[in-house]
Amino acid sequence: MNEKLTAWWAHRQGLDAHRYPTSAEALAATGWSRSVGGCTPYLALRSRTGAGRAGVDGDVAAAHIHELPAVRGCTYVVPAQDFGLALRAARGKGEPAELVTARKHCGVTDAEIEKAQIAVLDALRSGPLSPEELRTAVGGAVRNLGEVGKKRGMTTTLPVVLGLLQGVGRIRRVPVNGRLDQQRYRYMRWDPPPTCDLSLEEVHRELARRFFAWAGPATVAQFYAWSALSKRDATTAVQPLRLAEVEGGLLMPDLVDEWHGFRPPSEPRYALVGSLDNATHLHRDIGELLEPGDADRAVWGEKGTLRLGGMSDLNHHAILDRGRLMGFWEYDKAARRVVWSTFSPPPTALKTDISRLEAYIREDLEDARTFSLDSPESRAPRLEALTAR
Repeated sequence: MNEKLTAWWAHRQGLDAHRYPTSAEALAATGWSRSVGGCTPYLALRSRTGAGRAGVDGDVAAAHIHELPAVRGCTYVVPAQDFGLALRAARGKGEPAELVTARKHCGVTDAEIEKAQIAVLDALRSGPLSPEELRTAVGGAVRNLGEVGKKRGMTTTLPVVLGLLQGVGRIRRVPVNGRLDQQRYRYMRWDPPPTCDLSLEEVHRELARRFFAWAGPATVAQFYAWSALSKRDATTAVQPLRLAEVEGGLLMPDLVDEWHGFRPPSEPRYALVGSLDNATHLHRDIGELLEPGDADRAVWGEKGTLRLGGMSDLNHHAILDRGRLMGFWEYDKAARRVVWSTFSPPPTALKTDISRLEAYIREDLEDARTFSLDSPESRAPRLEALTAR
């Protein structure tokens, strides 16, 4: 572990202080927040802005930030200035796989898809509707795909139509109860829709510009792993940026002077973040955040123990100090407490931060799910693993 590198990454991620006044500014400066119906976006914005759930939910309701398909087709919470870019990145080069499958195996035609799109947009003129409500509202404009579709995970044409309309920004899905940590949605028209007039090559370049500003120093390999571009496209996207080579990888040229003048804080700066926080998710290399003696630690995995230093993603939420991974935590909903463990004896100040986190989850979130299907029951092995450490 390089102490300067990990502290710099934490600094650039806004984890050394509450530096950003709004959720949108935090996401623009530190990166789109990966969302899988879990608590990571709330914890990320709390760490970077101090915002509680009500403030984040208010920003979602006002469309200052929004959960959208983005790189790799995965959903991220994105600031308004990047809505169009995220949607264009999600579409990639070809047609959605669901549409290709529906055409090939279910006999779906372009004409019926177009008819269904018009019907959905008309139905949404009266306000947001759930998928069930939309099925009723559009009637015969969508059809059942029978056993052939069922085998391929598509019971009707409606999900295909909703995906196409969302992908071009004609509609957006909004959480039923306004929260990001669940996956039940209604759909509403998006007027005017977000746009992106860039060519695909320019989109790739903008993704690279953002990635290296959020994650640098980083490598081209880390960029194409995050973006899911081919190595060729990733390399092409990076070339015009004239990135500077510094210790640890490549850095945006306007950050070089700041990098050379940066000194790691002498005092601890703890951050309690979700398992998909950008402090770990952007690089996807847990080993670079560890003290050498911690790399060989055996940690819990669904299929058995894993070597911590060889992991790309975390199976627990993270405890960081100046960017260094120093332990894990989970939330025990039944006991209404944070269960945690550090690799070495914890300092008293960390216990204070744990108590604050516990109060935040108890009073604001009610639970801290890793993803939408995470539950107190399924979490039991993770809690047991931390208790046993």
